[in-house]
Amino acid sequence: MKIEPGAVGPEGLDSAEAARRLARDGPNLLPDTGRRRWRRMAAEAAREPMYLLLVGAALLYLMLGDPLEGAFLLGMVVLMLCMTLYQEGRTERALQALRELGSPTALVWRDGRAQRLPASGLVEGDLVELGEGDRVPADGLLLAAAGLQVDESLLTGESVPVSKLAAQQDGASPARAQAPGGADLPWVYSGTLVVQGHGLARVSATGPRSEIGRIGAALGRIAPPQGRLQRETRALARRLAILGVVVSALLVLLLVWRGGAPLQALLAGIALSMSMLPEEFPVILTVFPAIGAWRLARSRVLTRRLAAIEILGSTSVLCVDKTGTLTENRMAVAQLWRAGAVHQAASGAPMAPAHQEVLECALRASRALGTDPMEAAFWRLAGEALPEAGAPPPGWTLAHEYGLSAQRPALVQVWDRGGAGLLVAAKGAPETVVAMCGPDAPGAAGALGAAARMAAAGLRVLAVARARAPGGPQAWPADPAAFGFELLGLAALADPLRPDIPAAVAACRAAGLRVVMITGDHPETARAIARQAGLQAGTPDAVLTGAQIAALDDAALARRLEGADVCARIAPQQKLRIVQALQRDGAVVAMTGDGVNDAPALRAANVGVAMGLRGTDVAREAAELTLLDDRFASLVEAIASGRRIFGNMRKSMCYVMAMHVPIAGMALLPVLLGWPVMLYPLHIVFLELVIDPACSLAFENEPAEPDLMRRPPRGRDEALFGKAAIAGALAQGAWVLALLVALYGWALSGLAEPEARAAGFAGLVLCSLALLLSNRQRHGFASTLQVANPVFWAIAGTALVLLALAVWVPALAHMLGLAPPPPSAVAAAGAVAVLALAGLELRKWLAARVARPAPPQPRVAD
Repeated sequence: MKIEPGAVGPEGLDSAEAARRLARDGPNLLPDTGRRRWRRMAAEAAREPMYLLLVGAALLYLMLGDPLEGAFLLGMVVLMLCMTLYQEGRTERALQALRELGSPTALVWRDGRAQRLPASGLVEGDLVELGEGDRVPADGLLLAAAGLQVDESLLTGESVPVSKLAAQQDGASPARAQAPGGADLPWVYSGTLVVQGHGLARVSATGPRSEIGRIGAALGRIAPPQGRLQRETRALARRLAILGVVVSALLVLLLVWRGGAPLQALLAGIALSMSMLPEEFPVILTVFPAIGAWRLARSRVLTRRLAAIEILGSTSVLCVDKTGTLTENRMAVAQLWRAGAVHQAASGAPMAPAHQEVLECALRASRALGTDPMEAAFWRLAGEALPEAGAPPPGWTLAHEYGLSAQRPALVQVWDRGGAGLLVAAKGAPETVVAMCGPDAPGAAGALGAAARMAAAGLRVLAVARARAPGGPQAWPADPAAFGFELLGLAALADPLRPDIPAAVAACRAAGLRVVMITGDHPETARAIARQAGLQAGTPDAVLTGAQIAALDDAALARRLEGADVCARIAPQQKLRIVQALQRDGAVVAMTGDGVNDAPALRAANVGVAMGLRGTDVAREAAELTLLDDRFASLVEAIASGRRIFGNMRKSMCYVMAMHVPIAGMALLPVLLGWPVMLYPLHIVFLELVIDPACSLAFENEPAEPDLMRRPPRGRDEALFGKAAIAGALAQGAWVLALLVALYGWALSGLAEPEARAAGFAGLVLCSLALLLSNRQRHGFASTLQVANPVFWAIAGTALVLLALAVWVPALAHMLGLAPPPPSAVAAAGAVAVLALAGLELRKWLAARVARPAPPQPRVAD
């Protein structure tokens, strides 16, 4: 017996047998080469220049006969390496969590019912339903297929999809899978994409035993290519590193020329190199996007490409689907119309035979198993109003299907009624179905008028038609209109707006984001929903139709879109033109999509956003983000999170750059001024114990600023750490450096060298906390203290405890070349930190006044 896709016939394996086969064959996975183990992370970290400089300094201490200092420095190397491994491990765990969230699923028959299961749990013998947009989860033999076409370019390199036929029931099909790429074969292969039709396959090979496993192909991973942020920041770090090497070499030569010991001169040179090396930049670029993506996943937004986070903050236009994104995707049949008579489905009244006939025909043009919410609505109503819940009569089989297409937005199914011939059922857009019935179809004008009235009430309207044809072997016509359809009636479906949409649209408007609704619905349906959502749809120009887009060239389309917030009757292929037209006008576009044909538009958008509940595998893989709950509000939250992540990354990098200025200055200026060296490698290591967790933990945990979503999007070409940000960071660092030079000079005038060094070092540590506090928020000091960030206070407390130990514990003080300073010097160090914070806050206040727009001047009468 032939099994129809979506029928309730397949039993599948039982759970116990599936578990036994899974234990025997292993999971349906290819080897994961993307996950980094701790040994690999440790080896990569140990090759960083900072660690090499530290090891070199430790060896110099040993050569100088200071084994305690050398051992202590090596211990600090191990401690910093452990901190790096913790940060890397946290990042890797976040990425692994994203991979697990993004793992594919499959619709599998188990224990006599269809279940959505992780594809990794498939075993040989499982029955898997395949639908348009699915990625085939394992190699298998097709038991049933209807119009199935599969893109096998992953295995063959051929971009043209190949058609598939079900295996012959008489055993004439090959017993073993043939090589991929051939047309009309009954085999499907893991990793390939279903681009049209649907089918039922029995799994024949999983994991490394599949075709993709045998040729060694790798699974797609979340790991992104190097983005603009990485390129810009690595270039900056490389320039600073080169500058540090040159200046350090000159410092060593200067000290030796003045008669200093060569090894001591090398230590001072290493300290200067370490102070000028911004090794925190790679940490920031790694930790912030990964942990930020993990936080987004907790908000039901999956990030497939981490580079998308840097674009979210500059997004200026959101192109969103209506169904399921703005609406609840909870379709229900509201009305059935036939020849002017209307049945209200919610009334509870018995359904007249004429309306039952419309519903039955709509069911024959619907798939029994699938994710389409409209078809599910028809089946729910049939369960309440029709005998046998609308199931096809015994002996009826699906003979052929004409799938939905951009040129023909209607689904047509041909049913073989045994000896009674063929029944052809169609449902789709009213204008399309009416056209299939012919220009003189009875009742066509009345049906189109009724459809317009229903659409104006916000309902989604489908027309239903049928045709009859003789049975027997025949060649199916290319155009189903050749069957000669009879128009039966209309079905109107309601899909209520999500309750949080008006607030989310208002938040977008406050944030300078434009929302464009794109739908395949009737223009009046789209206009009604847009009004409810808070979009500007009152004027005629606010709604742009697919037919109008087809008549416009690219330049005219870009101009027309300037005033259009709603695009209706849009074919999936036209979404690409809309995205490109908006981008041509300078917009940064985020685009939502869920179907196979949406993939080009998702790839072209600056940020592609796929639907997690109703989206296809093709759409999810083409997009940078996936909304796991399909909610528009989740996308708005993701944009807010993207802005927060980008802003905190900029703050962190400003802090790092500003902090390296006084460190490098205090390693260089005392030598140039003929003063004793203040900073050696041990001191730099101590400071790194404060700076590293500050830049990667304190700023990453910093809450969003109150006005974050009341600012316009940043410019599309605005750099993370551009010239203005670098100049601001250098100005902060120069102010702190000037105060510290004055402090150290004052201390040397009246104190012994170890005490003066302790006073200067204490001032440097306290000023680093002042820089950290000032860079947390853009607003004033009082506002910053009101923003909760327990990580900052933990770091500040730890830094003060370590400073006290370093100065007042004799063994540590001796190792660091320090001595407890008198109270006056401690007070001076504290005063310098307070003065540094006051100057930093004054600079923020002045910058805010300069950036604030001037109030409008009152108009003076002549």
